[in-house]
Amino acid sequence: MRIEGEAGFVLHARSWRETSLLVEVLSDGHGRLGLVARGVQSPKRQPLRAALQPLQRIRFDAVMAGELAQLRAAEALDVAPRLAGEAQLAAFYLNELVLRLAPRQDPLPELSAAYARTRERLRAGEALAWTLRRFERDLLDALGVGFELHCDGDGEPIDPAARYRLDPEHGPRRLLSDRGQAERGTAATGSALLALAADARPASADLASLRLPLRAVLGHHLGARGLKSWEMAASLGRLHAPG
Repeated sequence: MRIEGEAGFVLHARSWRETSLLVEVLSDGHGRLGLVARGVQSPKRQPLRAALQPLQRIRFDAVMAGELAQLRAAEALDVAPRLAGEAQLAAFYLNELVLRLAPRQDPLPELSAAYARTRERLRAGEALAWTLRRFERDLLDALGVGFELHCDGDGEPIDPAARYRLDPEHGPRRLLSDRGQAERGTAATGSALLALAADARPASADLASLRLPLRAVLGHHLGARGLKSWEMAASLGRLHAPG
């Protein structure tokens, strides 16, 4: 199968053999694809190599050959965001999530749209925690494993004053008032869930309460192997950024 004029975002690129790259892209029409870019590390093909950097939006031609596609041509469609520090780590987290959770060759237009929005929010320097919580919500929805945030798993309206554990299979579960402080500290506030549902940034304390519950849901779908970006964030002491 030939793929012509397809647009997408570069998620990852690594060296393969002496002069080639293995490239992962999130394409608009074909979902996540693995591309073999032959000979791009030679000096004469520097413009093509420059277009195959993470976060870059490209247009490309390729030919499917089994699980991987052979890249025939690619060009940059814009200038990728130039990020540093925690924003760069957030971008790594973004790409790692898509690489680990998005299936190959399964078109997910909602995910491509969510990735594009998040990429521009990173470029604009918007608040990282809120930017990433919105993407996590949209990623789960695009993959078909999200859940209703206006009501709990039993259909009861979310109480802004209560706290909720996020069950990956059931949705929000309200914590009883006699639960220990440790369990309450890893539960989202009802106000935060309602704000996330409305795409309205919550107060700082409520926003912070979303991080661990959403991580638990993502961890369930990731399986036993966690994310390198989580390890990096922890080792750098940035526990409130991309995790």
